[in-house]
Amino acid sequence: MRTRPIIGVTLDAEEPGGYSKLPWYALRKNYFSALAAAGALPVALPHDPTLVDEYLDLIDGLVITGGAFDVDPSLYGGGETHPTVTLKSGRTDFELAVTRGALARDMPVLGICGGEQLLAVALGGTLIQHIPDSIRTSIEHEQPNPRDQPGHEIALAPDTLLARIIGKPGMAVNSAHHQAVATPGAGAVVNALAPDGVVEGVESTRHRFALGVQWHPEYAVDPADPLIFAAFVEACR
Repeated sequence: MRTRPIIGVTLDAEEPGGYSKLPWYALRKNYFSALAAAGALPVALPHDPTLVDEYLDLIDGLVITGGAFDVDPSLYGGGETHPTVTLKSGRTDFELAVTRGALARDMPVLGICGGEQLLAVALGGTLIQHIPDSIRTSIEHEQPNPRDQPGHEIALAPDTLLARIIGKPGMAVNSAHHQAVATPGAGAVVNALAPDGVVEGVESTRHRFALGVQWHPEYAVDPADPLIFAAFVEACR
């Protein structure tokens, strides 16, 4: 008898070079280990949009991971593409399709870093294409110190799913992004802010668990980070 919920985890994709002379998928191990430690059975999801419904029939929850790329501004009415924007259209097409499919089924969804931004777009939100051009700030959201160390603090919005999970008004987070959510979309709310006002998390009020965080809780730089995975996995049971 299966006791662990099956969690689909989206992969990053790279062009030939480095690891392989052919196109390849990759993902850091700590995404999987954090989910396994929380009681889940994580499985990787290759980028085939024709298999979305079959993936969703198999899994109990969806994690949208981060990566060194951006959501195409044309998908949220963002206007001209900023020079700093890097696209992976095949990955984005798949992730939007599987995320929208999961939301339509009210399946629990957790978006991490770029996955939080994609979740916001799937919910009808918009993004800031390049933080330094839009917000005057002394915070380095692409932190210079290692990712397994905190970059800055955030404040949690009260009476949100994230605040209930964390159980305290703020926490330390790592930071690895040059974009951010501008608007969360209809039926969604901002649940966390950096001291400079940059959005650090969003969640849907129309779904039982659709949560996005801008940082990387799989590194557990704050003692409360594992609570996010625990709550997500519990929602998938």
